[in-house]
Amino acid sequence: ASAYSSPIRALIIGSPGSGKGTLSKRLLKSIPSLQYLSAGDLLRHERQLGTELGRAAEEVMRKGTLMPDETMMKIVDARVSALPANSSWLLDGFPRTRNQAIMFDGALQRREHMLDVVLHLDVPNEVVLSRILERWIHEPSGRTYNLSFNPPKVPGKDDVTGEDLTKRIDDDAKTFEARLKSYEADTKPMVDYFSNAGGDSYVRLQGTSSDEIWPRMLAIVKQRF
Repeated sequence: ASAYSSPIRALIIGSPGSGKGTLSKRLLKSIPSLQYLSAGDLLRHERQLGTELGRAAEEVMRKGTLMPDETMMKIVDARVSALPANSSWLLDGFPRTRNQAIMFDGALQRREHMLDVVLHLDVPNEVVLSRILERWIHEPSGRTYNLSFNPPKVPGKDDVTGEDLTKRIDDDAKTFEARLKSYEADTKPMVDYFSNAGGDSYVRLQGTSSDEIWPRMLAIVKQRF
């Protein structure tokens, strides 16, 4: 049984490389009843299955742009609506635009649910870019490594399987800068929406490292339960 009295429904938002994955993992360790839902993992699953959606996602990643709102909404909403009504969850990577935020909010309200907290990681672009250039992934599992602060035990190999690590197709400097521009253009209106509409559920967490952001983030989430 959960040690917490009520379910919590949380979003974590931030630019690519802002530490969403790292901080989400810490949160799940601290609050085991929390289910982690990653839009990236859902898309990766589609790509591995070779679906039409998966092929579209691959093309979008190459260009550094975003998936269409309706497509992402369909994928994420199917996953969220499959959870038991009293589940606690943390959603990472969706919504990414104001329109997605409005659609998702509406879908939750139709189920008489609401977002308890929106955690916005605000990390300087130069910090994010240096992290991205040092990032390596194990594509089948989604495990991520960083050469500076989370290196693999054996260089170039996944800790669990021993398989080769690769770069994400959108992790070179040029594509990444396009992703950041795209993220900022699409996401600022979404952040404005949450900060205006969300009342005290919207929380901006500024910092240059996950260690700096973590204590405040944990305290905020625990307050909401």
